[in-house]
Amino acid sequence: MTAVICDAGPLVALLDRREQWHSWVTAQFSRLHEPVHTCEAALAEVAFLTRGRGLPAHHFMQLLHRGLVKVDFDFDGEWRSVGKLLEVYSNLPMSLADACLVRMSELHARSVVFTLDRDFLIYRRNRRLRIPLLAPFA
Repeated sequence: MTAVICDAGPLVALLDRREQWHSWVTAQFSRLHEPVHTCEAALAEVAFLTRGRGLPAHHFMQLLHRGLVKVDFDFDGEWRSVGKLLEVYSNLPMSLADACLVRMSELHARSVVFTLDRDFLIYRRNRRLRIPLLAPFA
């Protein structure tokens, strides 16, 4: 089974009907049969971005409560690998959430990253392999 690793962008688009990718993201979520996996850093971005759009920040917690999203990353055990990714991609610069998601894609070889962020076209898992994407531009 392919794990879907979710970036902040699709979660924000799911919650914000005014977001340009809302319909596309909603359609993608309707096709998923398992929860998407994410990390705490991505959820922090969702909370920040939804609040900045005037949406109640607690609405993203409903995604967890309803079982659509599962936090599935052990930062404590992976911080060294995440730090190396931040160093490798420091010229972009890579966000902490993006580094965690790339690391998650390395840990789950049969995974795709659900994103609206074109930087994932540049990032590589294990420094050389393209990351399979679920993205409107993929």
